[in-house]
Amino acid sequence: MRRPYPATGDTASPGVRLKKLEPRAFAEGLGLRSGTRRVVAAMIASADGHAVLEGRSVPLGHPVDRALLRELRTACDVILVGSSTLVAERYATLLDADQRAHRVAQGLSPHPIVATISRSLDMPHVPLFDEDVPVVVYTEAGGDGPGEIRRLEKVTVEAVVGDLGDGAILCEGGPMLLRELIAAGLVDDLLLTVAPLLGGGAPRTILGGPPFDQPVGMSLQGVQHADDHLFLHYRPGA
Repeated sequence: MRRPYPATGDTASPGVRLKKLEPRAFAEGLGLRSGTRRVVAAMIASADGHAVLEGRSVPLGHPVDRALLRELRTACDVILVGSSTLVAERYATLLDADQRAHRVAQGLSPHPIVATISRSLDMPHVPLFDEDVPVVVYTEAGGDGPGEIRRLEKVTVEAVVGDLGDGAILCEGGPMLLRELIAAGLVDDLLLTVAPLLGGGAPRTILGGPPFDQPVGMSLQGVQHADDHLFLHYRPGA
């Protein structure tokens, strides 16, 4: 009788010799600097390409992956995230108390700005809006919405990134937003966590929308792990 496969492994597979990911050391080594333009995208996917399971990325995660995301948030000026992702992932507390204190000690605000795009301003309430976090919504629509509304004649990722000015931007997806950023040549680093899970079926991948005319080349900068989760650092355009 064939032994059933576990949902995920508890330790790295035998024979695998990879450097263990230390979230704070990795985030610091990435070299994000407040006031210096850099766009880093952080995404997660299953081994067969699913960016979400049951509608959310949470089932794909690992405690170290979540810790890394918070350390990246600690270092950045802006979190750029699609409004659909804000809602689907139920964004709430961004940082732990020690991370907020670390930012303040560096002369930064306790939280980075959360910037999102909502062309219609039809945004359901999410817990983040009840937090003391600066929220900026880019739109072409009239009316009110959460946080500070910035209206652009045409909302594009180029216009949004340009308006955000010089600073470290962390893109947390979703797939449509990430595709637009990569198509515009605005992503400096892609951090992809690969979860040891297989979802089956046709996956919703980390990039939405139509295929590129030509595949975007990627240069692998490093591979680390936490148990059986892999953390891949790429630079696009190589």
